[in-house]
Amino acid sequence: MPTVTISKKEYQELVKTKIRYERLREAVQEDLFSPPPIKDTQKVLKELKSVEKYNKEFLRSLSEGLKDSSYFK
Repeated sequence: MPTVTISKKEYQELVKTKIRYERLREAVQEDLFSPPPIKDTQKVLKELKSVEKYNKEFLRSLSEGLKDSSYFK
């Protein structure tokens, strides 16, 4: 096998790229597009409200979107 010489900086960049690729591959291998396990919109909204990270406008918009979603009907 022939030897290839690269700089330490290039090597470190390759390692970082490999790690990012592996993380992305693992995320995609998981069931990324599976439907949520909960079909109760009120329960979903209640859980999101309890986290206290989302403002009222976002929760209102999400509520409207969930009502239009065919999954939650």
